Amino acid sequence: MSTDQRSITNPDTLHDPAPFGYSHAVSAPGELVFIGGQYASDATGAPVPGDFAAQVELAFDRLRSALEGVGLGYEHVVRLGTFIVDHDLDKLEVLGKVVHARFGDRLPAQTLSGVASLALPGMLFEVDAVAVRS
Repeated sequence: MSTDQRSITNPDTLHDPAPFGYSHAVSAPGELVFIGGQYASDATGAPVPGDFAAQVELAFDRLRSALEGVGLGYEHVVRLGTFIVDHDLDKLEVLGKVVHARFGDRLPAQTLSGVASLALPGMLFEVDAVAVRS
């Protein structure tokens, strides 16, 4: 039995956001769970060196671990906040592929912020999330 009780709405009066890796609105019944920013980190919290694509993959692995730590999974996520250092369209394409690989066609709402830097030197990407425990 599926635990996915999210309702995804992409009004016809707005552009199709799916190619960009997000939905316009997502709702779900239940308790909100907030997941803090996850990035490509080692066991000590130090950023793991790597190119942008590798850091995005590892950050989403860390997000999955944080979700699993509270008994949830990607299917519970209703919103992502993503932060990209020196954002450009190539990076948007990388992010879109990773989001689609993890969420399929059940895309959460998402806000992407292009930033000059993040909390620690070497961080190129960070993601936070809001999930719903049903």
